Amino acid sequence: MGTQGITFVGMDAHKKAINVAMLLPGQLEPVEWQVANEPAAIRRLGKKLEREAPGEVRCCYEAGPCGYVLMRQLEAAGGVVCEVVAPSLIPVKPGERIKTDRRDAHKLARLLRSDDLTMVRPPTAADEAVRDLCRCREDARRDLLRTRHRLASFLVRRACLYTLTRRTWGQPYRAWLQGLTFEHAPDQVTLADYVTGIEQIEQRVGSLDQQLAALAEQAPYREPVAWLRCFRGIDTGTAIALVSELHDFRRFETARALMAYLGLVPSEYSSGEQRRQGSITKAGNTHVRRLLIEAAWHYRHRPHVGVGLRQRRQGQPSAIIAIADRAQHRLYHRFHKLMNRGKPSPKVVVAIARELVGFVWAALYPAASGASAR
Repeated sequence: MGTQGITFVGMDAHKKAINVAMLLPGQLEPVEWQVANEPAAIRRLGKKLEREAPGEVRCCYEAGPCGYVLMRQLEAAGGVVCEVVAPSLIPVKPGERIKTDRRDAHKLARLLRSDDLTMVRPPTAADEAVRDLCRCREDARRDLLRTRHRLASFLVRRACLYTLTRRTWGQPYRAWLQGLTFEHAPDQVTLADYVTGIEQIEQRVGSLDQQLAALAEQAPYREPVAWLRCFRGIDTGTAIALVSELHDFRRFETARALMAYLGLVPSEYSSGEQRRQGSITKAGNTHVRRLLIEAAWHYRHRPHVGVGLRQRRQGQPSAIIAIADRAQHRLYHRFHKLMNRGKPSPKVVVAIARELVGFVWAALYPAASGASAR
């Protein structure tokens, strides 16, 4: 693609300020300045770029904690194309030992002009809102787990061991907690506070689950969420999180591309006749990778369609159900084959999660699944 007549702009965005480096056509050194990261200042930046650039303007900045708001604000301000760059794929010179915001902005502008950057496919504002709601639920569940662990540690320190049933946090366990008494009043206050905190977080999680279940019944999430729920180990919360995090399966032309995006493929360092493969790359979306690894644990059990899974499959396309059934049989046998070879269970689960990605891709990729026909 020709770059003549195009102005390239690199931006190093932070919470309070944005460093801008503008490379005009034919120039080697950029024009640099700094603007505040505020809506009014960004609108003025968009107008300034349009005014001073002789032709097309292309901007970029690294994906990070500032999200996609800057991109949307610049594109709304005028005829400016703004793209978000994958930070982990930016070329780095081994000898570079100086890093500043100005240098980063200049570097982005030069690399954008040489077409050496990898762009991120941004979600829509609606998809991003659902994604953040899913992450909010995940944070609440993590808070619940931590609070339960704190209570369990407190009870161990007081030699209070629950032995009535194997399962904790059922009704018998809660009744046992209510019946606990301590000699010292501060211990009783501590127990009551931990229990109250757990109940409050459980209410938060329940409320968020209801919100996500309601969203899962609406377009465009209704169909893909229902298809994913046909898989063992994937219910509404996991399904809508997968759909909102990945938000467009058409960008993954093969299942291997999706596996690589999720960091589930082995790392490799090969040279000459030596081929060395290491642990998984752990690149890409950590939230989706964790959800898939959690779902992969279910495939250690013998293939079976229980009452809950049968209800989730009612009215769903036969092609999707066939893919989910193949996943059950394939992954169960694969799981135990790897275990019998002496592989550690964490490695086995990661391998199963990688293969589960292939089945999920086959179900959701429009050109590959053909599952819309019932």
